[in-house]
Amino acid sequence: MDGNWSYHIGLRSPNLTNTTVQLQENFEIDLEDTNWILTSSFIIFTMQTGFGMLESGCVSIKNEANIMMKNLADISLGGLTYWIFGYGMSFGEGPLSNPFIGVGNFLVDPPVGDALMGPVFASFLFQLSFATTATTIVSGAMAERCDFKAYCLFSFLNTIVYCVPAGWVWGKHGFLNKLGAVDIAGSGPVHLVGGASAFASALMLGPRLGRYARGTAPLPLGNPVNAVMGTFVLWWGWLAFNSGSTYGVSGAKWQYAARAAVMTMMGSFGGGCFGLLFSLIKNKGRADVMELINSVLGSLVSITAGCFLFRAWESLVIGMIGAAIASMAAPMFDKMKVDDPVGASAVHGACGLWGVIAVGLFADNPIPMDTTNGRSGLFKGGGWYLLGVQSLTGICLASWGALVTMALLWLIDLVLPIRMEPYEELLGADLTEHRIRHGQVGISRAVSALRPYHRSSSIERVGSIGVNTGHSLVVDKLQEIQKMPKNKVGGNLHMFTNTAFVDETSTLKNKGFLNKRPGNPQNDLHRAIDSMATEINGQLKQRCSTAEPCKAGMARHHSLFHDGANSHNEDRSTRVLEVKGMKWKELSASQLEMLDGMVAGEDRFRHRHDYPDAERLSAVTANVQWID
Repeated sequence: MDGNWSYHIGLRSPNLTNTTVQLQENFEIDLEDTNWILTSSFIIFTMQTGFGMLESGCVSIKNEANIMMKNLADISLGGLTYWIFGYGMSFGEGPLSNPFIGVGNFLVDPPVGDALMGPVFASFLFQLSFATTATTIVSGAMAERCDFKAYCLFSFLNTIVYCVPAGWVWGKHGFLNKLGAVDIAGSGPVHLVGGASAFASALMLGPRLGRYARGTAPLPLGNPVNAVMGTFVLWWGWLAFNSGSTYGVSGAKWQYAARAAVMTMMGSFGGGCFGLLFSLIKNKGRADVMELINSVLGSLVSITAGCFLFRAWESLVIGMIGAAIASMAAPMFDKMKVDDPVGASAVHGACGLWGVIAVGLFADNPIPMDTTNGRSGLFKGGGWYLLGVQSLTGICLASWGALVTMALLWLIDLVLPIRMEPYEELLGADLTEHRIRHGQVGISRAVSALRPYHRSSSIERVGSIGVNTGHSLVVDKLQEIQKMPKNKVGGNLHMFTNTAFVDETSTLKNKGFLNKRPGNPQNDLHRAIDSMATEINGQLKQRCSTAEPCKAGMARHHSLFHDGANSHNEDRSTRVLEVKGMKWKELSASQLEMLDGMVAGEDRFRHRHDYPDAERLSAVTANVQWID
């Protein structure tokens, strides 16, 4: 069809004219198709609920309202900028449009009487739902340490990260579109771009305070039920995401819409089954909630690009491979010290890349539709061309998402510091940003009561719900310092130097470009927390080796809890803790660590001690009192 095609529906007037706004790929959208597109758009919009529930369930309890507020900002601010310039940069066909970017059709608003008023609005709403989804993916990766005001500015501008590459793939002007790139529902423009942007954001911000203090194991979820419920909502929305991308049900499109829905489910079945099996084997019979969630979502991302181009068994295989990629990529990023609280980089980024490439391997030619321009994948006898184009598409989209996000964050940081202050992060964004105080959330004392009859370290070592144990260590150290004589260490908080954010020995992969600000040098609390973060993460390189007062202070600091140990180098195995009669909350962090690594955030657990440790510590534990 030519570019001026119009289908006369809706309101008519004597001055009926063709709209100046072009439709995506000049789809022939009639009344029935418009109804399908609008309905799909409404369902896709509910995915924002799923993202919000999933992300709030993954973060600490003290940050769950903050992440929901950021999801609201994504829709409000990101939606506004998409209307202003995003849609036009993706699908604009003005005289200045070029293979890189569309120009025109900004501020979409066809007048009454326009022949394509209904189809244009339906097209815009559908693309808007995709754009807000791509923006929301990033919020989870920046959770728990990104300043809210700076994030709002980022959300306002982040539309550009999505809309330009979307035009490459889906816009009539796009160079990848002209090469024959195929992506039905957005494994590339939505998920790969969003995942690459998430990875860049986590890299720039650096890890949460104390995130890797106890290794790279995932932190406890704030609300596992919310996380699972969010997954179900996303699962439901994905059906409209994929089957709605046929852009109607007229002609042969209704058949492929049905196929897209079924193949989406088949892919998720493969991912879910792999996730269950993998988690049970890896965790010796225990299924991990987050591993199963990421497996299902990774399979859904993987099937999205070619959702109606695959056979059922191929969808199962693609979903299983996607789940495997998500399961392996998430811990790999943690080992790189790239802290992504919800795993967006792995699920959307790595699996999005696989989804784009999978089209080049498994795609059928969907006769009579021209989705693949008559081409088939490598395994269907179509040769290497489609696979080559899909690989190029993946490289272009991932590079754009990461590099533009880094540049955008760097520029925003010049205006508003995008990393939260450390003491605000310690208190939680809900309290400091939104004045929301959460009630105490504890764990049942049943573990303590049953301990004399059943010693199980695998149960006793389970962390508290929604607790960052690295934060617990910082709080413990602050309490220790407050008990130290001021005249011995030159001030309660002066024993630590402010080196956490200015450590020149740190590397990009575990510090972050934007995680290096010393803050207010006159703030002793800020200075102490900064240095504690460095010490906890094992990066303190004997900073005060030439400062005798500092060395003396540190030595005294150690002697306070090394009971009867006059030598700093005394073997810990020979120490006996003199804490008889003390309450559990009165023990210092180091004393708790001696008691088999217990921290203040987990004070309702009684850890197992092997003999002869149990005999040596019997006098200690006899007078430990539990705090209600």
